Amino acid sequence: MIKDIISEISPVYGFCDFEPFRDKLINCRAKCRLPENAKSIIVMLFPYYLGEDEYKDINISRYAVVKDYHLAINSAVEGGLQKLRKAFPDEQFVFFTDNSPIPEVQAAMDAGLGVKGKNRLLINKEYGSWFFISEIVTTMRLPAAEIKETACLNCGKCIAACPTHALTENGFDKNLCLSDITQRKGELTPEQEELIKKTGCAWGCDICQTVCPMNKKVKINPAEVFLDGIETTARTDNISDRAYAWRGEKVIKRNLDIISGQ
Repeated sequence: MIKDIISEISPVYGFCDFEPFRDKLINCRAKCRLPENAKSIIVMLFPYYLGEDEYKDINISRYAVVKDYHLAINSAVEGGLQKLRKAFPDEQFVFFTDNSPIPEVQAAMDAGLGVKGKNRLLINKEYGSWFFISEIVTTMRLPAAEIKETACLNCGKCIAACPTHALTENGFDKNLCLSDITQRKGELTPEQEELIKKTGCAWGCDICQTVCPMNKKVKINPAEVFLDGIETTARTDNISDRAYAWRGEKVIKRNLDIISGQ
């Protein structure tokens, strides 16, 4: 029964044990919401890939083309959570997306949903890395997945293509990441402005994903919640339903001005 309910929420999911993460939890405010007697993690993927033709003229990261994933996924999960709690009234089910105490990529790997790329992203065999990860932590004991693969192709193309050298063989420097730079408030350095102008991306960066061989010929089957509200270019007003809304209109306007040379 539980698989039937979860499949209504997400097209791709898997189970893993909670115990290995008990001492590896991310210290965030949401951590206090974890069930005291957590046993399993239901990891869900929400694909958003629309096909290359849809991305020809975008000036934002692909994940921001669809409606704000927080709003979309929360809406998709709400009904399923109610069904789970009704079907299993003695168990707890706590949902997390983005602001999660769970190391999501590792949990997804443990749930058998993919491998970790050198760009630190999860790569699924059907959907590449074009998806959001969410999870439900539960007190139910669920059968953990058998892990078959743990590594990507090791081609190094994502590292070679990174425009700021944020990616290296030794790790990832968030402070150098172009996606992080586009999200910063205040003035940017001339070098940072030049990077934004050169890539033409006003929010985020997809370079390490678009060059990945494992992202070629992936399934075009976005989750139903993302079919409404597709916008391929950034806007600076009424942005409450966009993924960049949390940073405010000034940041996205600044970046658009940089790209246009104003």
